[in-house]
Order: sequence, then structure tokens, then C-alpha cells
Amino acid sequence: MKKEHEEGKRNGDMSETTGKKPAVKKKVRRKGKRRVSLRRRILTILAILIPAALIAGVILYFLVFRENAGKEITEVPGNDIQIQEKPEEEAPQKGIGANIINHILTAESAVEESYQKRPKTVEITEENAADFATLESCLIDGSAGKVNVKVKGEGIPASDDKYYYLFALNTYDNTIPDDAEYLSRLYKDEGTEFSTPLNYNYSTSKLYKKFVVAVKKDGKYLAVTGPRYITNPEAIAKYGSVYQVPATKKGLLVDPNKLRGNELDDLGIKQAAYNIPVARLLGPSTHSAYPTIQYTYNGKTYTLNGQVIAEYDLVFSTLTAKGISTTAIILNNYSGSYPQLIHPKSRSYGAAPYYMFNGAEESGVDYMAAIGTFLAERYSGNSHGRISNWVIANEINARKEWNYMERVGTSEYVEEYAKAFRVFYTAIKSVSSSARVYMPIDQQWDRNLKNNTNYDGRDIVDEFNRNIKSTGNIDWGLSQHPYNVPLTEARIWKSNKLVTHSADTSMITMANIEVLTNYMAQDAYRTDDGEVRSIILSEQGYTSTAGEALQAAAIAYAYYRVENNPHIDGFLLNRETDASEEVAQGLAFGLNHANGSPKQSYNVYKYIDTPNHAQYTDFAKSIIGISSWSEIMR
Repeated sequence: MKKEHEEGKRNGDMSETTGKKPAVKKKVRRKGKRRVSLRRRILTILAILIPAALIAGVILYFLVFRENAGKEITEVPGNDIQIQEKPEEEAPQKGIGANIINHILTAESAVEESYQKRPKTVEITEENAADFATLESCLIDGSAGKVNVKVKGEGIPASDDKYYYLFALNTYDNTIPDDAEYLSRLYKDEGTEFSTPLNYNYSTSKLYKKFVVAVKKDGKYLAVTGPRYITNPEAIAKYGSVYQVPATKKGLLVDPNKLRGNELDDLGIKQAAYNIPVARLLGPSTHSAYPTIQYTYNGKTYTLNGQVIAEYDLVFSTLTAKGISTTAIILNNYSGSYPQLIHPKSRSYGAAPYYMFNGAEESGVDYMAAIGTFLAERYSGNSHGRISNWVIANEINARKEWNYMERVGTSEYVEEYAKAFRVFYTAIKSVSSSARVYMPIDQQWDRNLKNNTNYDGRDIVDEFNRNIKSTGNIDWGLSQHPYNVPLTEARIWKSNKLVTHSADTSMITMANIEVLTNYMAQDAYRTDDGEVRSIILSEQGYTSTAGEALQAAAIAYAYYRVENNPHIDGFLLNRETDASEEVAQGLAFGLNHANGSPKQSYNVYKYIDTPNHAQYTDFAKSIIGISSWSEIMR
């Protein structure tokens, strides 16, 4: 029990020998001294560590603010953000827990770790700024009435402050104007998302704007992204099922004088094309029975000719009633009263039948947006008829003849067309979500002629696809006119050195139409969903000048090739009735003579998509030099 005896002595028990308690005054004094010493040590440690932790926290806040990234700053520009700090709590006098001590001791390493993880800061210049970040998407949230813009970049651009700024630019703006006001600002981060009101159908509408994100550099706004347009205008569409799926691919450029008859029904036409020169729509009506229409859009009022509109109402309502899927071709004819529709580099009266639309000026954009919206609203399946497809302009690669503009480089030419196309596309799709909108080219594909006054269709398609993808990909379609070469030759099957089956063929006709569809089936030209873009052959015809049998055989040859190609959605033959001015040029394209009497081609086209087709088309095999139609399929 020696051990217990010794412990008892240390704890102040009575002495075994004396039976008396030892004096405790000195013992108590010694114990208190030890406690005071320990407390002083702890407080000294805290005096060092707590300020260190506070400093570390401040450093962490200012160097790493990932939690704040993406949160919109709503205060008036120029005001500093005020941060209210939590009052410092009194240091505890006693009972410091092990967890608190451990947190304090690891604070420094946490700061270091966070510092290492922060996005890198990247120096930018005016030359490399636009490629620093990417606008990944620019989408309408229809339920909220907002536009959401996502930006992503690698690192943080060095700038005057810690913000990204969102701007909405006009179609015709190439840089951020000096007097531009930003829509909102966010803390810079590698990825963030802006949100701004759409303001649909107000003077402040952003539907047709292109968005950029900028930083403030040396007191000026410097764009760090390329521009991007809204890519889903259909999110706010009033009509969801305007597109009318055609029963067959068989179509026709209709004769308006025969609309009220039964010829279209007799021919079994399921698709039709009709031209709308936009200048005809504008201005006051001169007929008392058809009053002037005042149409207000985006805060501005436009005057439309009620009589002309009534003509189109009759055409489109009649076609719709017959179950025909209709394609409208929007053309820019010259009008001295409305020069704002004509591009500034195209205002040479008499240069061509049709001109480049004006996406380079505010007035041109406003008029295109209003016209496109009006037409889409009027022909969305109500009593005025329904338009499924819209072709913007005519054969744009043939700029000298059909889409006049001063000769410029291919990229500049396509840039100006793309501006106008996107305005019409956005206007139409914001009303009719299912409508299809097409860019048109002719049969000239890859000629590479020296001193060519026009453009090759292949170059136009390539540049248009690049332009649209870089500024916000949309579901555009391609309209092509595979006329024969030359136009006066009906025999499609006749060998021609300009018509080959390779991608660099000079011309694309019905003899090698698979070149076009194979080209568009490449991954680079497909939609974002991986689908081959819609392709329609919206104009082609074959003359009967050398004989009605040759014309009839050519139509059979062309239609069977279209029917066998899954990427072609429509074949619109030019035309229902011969046009006297074309006949004079050796181009008797009609199914009927000018006097209205039918040609041999009339019955060929009538029965070609019916079970009785062989009875009316087999004669053509011997003319073409084949024993089976399978021989012409590629």
C-alpha cells in the first residue's frame, strides 16, 4: 500500500505519524500560480492566432470570391459595393474548445489552397480580347419573358474592376458604341449567366439584338466575346402548328389566274410557291373596299396596302383550302417610296429586278422585322390562309441578276445577307414556331471563274453556314434551283462537262442533285440536333421548245430522282402556264401552252405520284436510253 500512502500524502491527507493535517496555505498558493501561468500561455497563443485568422479571412474574401460569382449587381453603375462586416465578438475568457483551436491552426493552409484554386488572370489586348470568352447560349425564357446569356472563358480577364458587362448591340453595330449602356454586370468568373428582360413588341425589344460581354479596360468597354443572337425565337411563338406537312413532294409555281378553277386539284398538286415582292405591300390603299391597314410593331406604325394584302389573302387561303402546303418567296423589289428596304450598297435603280435587303441600317431592320411579323401572323392558319415555308430573296449567289449589291468580297456579301435573313427568320419564328425558313441559291455551284460578277453557290453555302454558326446557330434550310445547263436544253441526262458527280462540280442539276444533298449531309452543315437541314427545290423547269415529249421525259426523270432522295422535301416545278416573255427566249416551261391548252407533260405530272405513273412515264425510258428507272438513281 506504499503507493496509496504516497498519494494520500500528496493529496493533503493526515500524516500517519502525527495524526495532524499538514499546513495547506503554501500548497494552495503554489497551485494557483500554476493555473495563472497556463492561462497566460493560452491567451498568448490566442493573441497571435486570432488576428492571424482574421487576416487570413480577409485575404480569402478578396482573393477568392467564388461564392459571389454569377450574382447580379443591381446598384447604380459607379457606386461602390458596401460590405457590412459582422461586429467582432468578445474573445472567450475560458473554455476554448479543441475544435476552435484546430480551425484556427488550419486557416492558413485553407487560404493557401483556395488561392491556388482561383481562376488564372489573363492579360488581354484589343487584338485578342474578342476571342477570350465564348457566349455559349443566348436563349429566351418564354415563361419569364427574359433572355438568358451564358458566358464561359478560361481564366479571368485583367481589367479595371471585377465585373463582366452585358451589352445588347444592333444588327448593324460592329463594335460597342461609345454611348452604349450596359444591361447588367456580374462578378467575373470562368462561367456565369446573365439575365435581362426581353421586352417583346416594345420599342426596347431585344428580340433582334446581338449580345456581347465586355470588361472595362483603361476606362473603356472592351468586348471579350464575339456577338451572339437569340437562337430560339420560337419560344414566344403564338402559333405552334402552322407547318403543313405535304402529302407528296410534287409542287408547282402556280398561275394566279387559275386559282379558282380545278386545275390544281386535277393535277394533284400538294405544294405551291408564290412570290411576295415586299414593296407592293407598303403604302396606303387606293380602293375603298380594301381600307389601308395600320400595323404597329415595336412601338412604330407601318402603313400597308389593304387591296394588295387582300390579293394575297385570296391566293393563300385558296391554296390552304385545297390542302396545299405553301412556300412564300420574299423578294426585295425597288421602290422609291421605301428606299430604306434597299441596302445602302444596292441603291442603283434598274440594276436588277430584286435587291439586297437592308440589315445595315436601323430603318431597314425595323421594316423587315415588321413585315416578317405581319406576314407570319396573317398567314398562320386563320381565315387568310397558311404559309409553311419562307424563302428569303432569290438566288442570292447570282447577285448581279437577282439580289443586286455592289460587288464585294464573299464574306462581306454573305454578312449583309445573313443580317437580313436572321431578322426575317426571327420575326417569322417568333410567331410561327413550326415554320421553315430557307436561303436560296441557283445551279451555279463551284465554277471558279476569273472575274466572275456573281458568286459560286458552294462559297455562299460555306460562308453562310460559318456566319450563322459563329453568331448563334439556327434551323435554316436550303432552297436550290437545279435548272438544266443550258436552260434551253431539256435533256437532263445528256453528258455535260460542267455537270459531274463530285463535290467540285461546276453546276448542280437534276442529273447530279445528290452532290448537293451529300454535301449538306456532312456533319459541319447539320443542325445542332444532328439532322440534315431541310432542302427544297423551289424552282426548276424544262422547255418544250424542242418537243413536248422531251419536256415530259425531263420532268419524269427529275421527279423520280427527287422521290428517291430522302433529303429533298419538295419539288416545285416552274411553271403551270407558259410565260410569253420566256417563250420568246426559248423557255417554254409551262405544263400548259400560253393559251391554256395542256401539253404532254400535263398528264405526266398529274399521274407521276399515283399508282398509274408507269402508264404515263414509261415512254420516257427509250428517250433517256434506259430500261429501268433504277438506272438513274444515285
